[in-house]
Amino acid sequence: MQGIEKPAWLEGLYTHQFFVPCSIHDRSKKNEKNVFCLDCCTTICPHCVPFHRFHRLLQVRRYVYHDVVRLEDLEKLIDCSNVQAYTINSSKVVFIKKRPQNRQFKGSNNFCTSCDRTLQEPFIHCSLGCKIDFLLKHYEDLTPYLRPCQTLRLGPDFFVPQETGEYYYISGRRKGIPHRSPLC
Repeated sequence: MQGIEKPAWLEGLYTHQFFVPCSIHDRSKKNEKNVFCLDCCTTICPHCVPFHRFHRLLQVRRYVYHDVVRLEDLEKLIDCSNVQAYTINSSKVVFIKKRPQNRQFKGSNNFCTSCDRTLQEPFIHCSLGCKIDFLLKHYEDLTPYLRPCQTLRLGPDFFVPQETGEYYYISGRRKGIPHRSPLC
C-alpha cells in the first residue's frame, strides 16, 4: 500500500479554509486568505506573500461560492485530466472540493465518479477532490499523477507589494463601468 497518503500540500489545500480574515494582519476584505503556500502548507493573505516570496504559491479564487484554482497552475502539480474545468475571467479553473448536486438532471448519462454530479462529456470528475478520492479508492497510489514542481509563482493579476507597503495590480487592466442591458 505504498503511496496511499496524500502529499501534505494536497491535504492542506483540501482542508484549509480560504477567504477568511488573516489573523496576523488587520481583518479588512483585502486581507482575506486567498493564497496557499505549498511549502508551508498554509493559507496566507496578500500581505503575507512577501514572507513566502521564494515558496511555491497557489492563488485560490471563488466561483459560485466555491474555491477554485487555475487549471494551468494545478497542472504543474498534479494530472488534472478528466476533471471538468470551467472558464472564469478567461482562465480555465477547477473546483478543489466535491460539490454534491441537490437534484439529478435528466438527459445526461455522465456523472462524477465520486459524488454523482452531472458532468459534460468526456469528464468523469467534478473536482480535484473527487479525482483524488477515485484514484486512492481504485489505485491506492497518487505517485503516477503527481508532478515535480520546483517553482510556482502568482500570476500577473495578483497584488504585488510596493516599497510603501501598498499593493497594486501589475497588469493595470481594469473593467469598465458596468452597464445594464436594455430592457426589452
